[in-house]
Amino acid sequence: MIGILDYGAGNLKSVQKAFEYLKIDSKICEHPKEALIADKILIPGVGAFGKAIEALRKSSFEDTIFHAIQLQKPVLGICLGMQLLLSRSEELGNWNGLNIVEGNVVKFDRALGKVPLIGWNSLEEVASNSQLFKNIDPGTFFYFVHSYYCLPLEEKVVTAKSSFGNFFYAAALEKNGIFAVQFHPEKSGLGGLQVLKNFASL
Repeated sequence: MIGILDYGAGNLKSVQKAFEYLKIDSKICEHPKEALIADKILIPGVGAFGKAIEALRKSSFEDTIFHAIQLQKPVLGICLGMQLLLSRSEELGNWNGLNIVEGNVVKFDRALGKVPLIGWNSLEEVASNSQLFKNIDPGTFFYFVHSYYCLPLEEKVVTAKSSFGNFFYAAALEKNGIFAVQFHPEKSGLGGLQVLKNFASL
């Protein structure tokens, strides 16, 4: 069972409906105790980093995430849920993240184009050994909505990139059973559904 963390900053119903379509068992967890029995953890996220990380800590789901990692349960962060995994964010202030993946969350340069970046984009430099992108055709498009992007300290954790103008940034991360995507797989058609299916099959 996949536990979808309900900490007040997530696109929960869309994610759950995607799993239902795939006939994959999932549950929206309103309390850490519910998430502790899950086989895998999904961190959704929509909104601002500061409010989200405060809500995550207030709800005690931060401890749930670290407990899942300690037990080597796969964890997937989606969009803002990906950004929360990093060390720090400069969104509307300076915030400490979970520091599971070392690095910063920084704002796109407006000189590159209109911010927020909203729409469909393909992935570049997809790692051949990526577990999330198995059975997905090169050039598949995914749906992005964000003004900030992840800048990991270690390039090796980046398993796919996407472009904003002529600038390429991290679109997916994998590190020791921790997975993250900047796009919304639940809104990305068949390609996004395959990403969720691949996560569920880990």
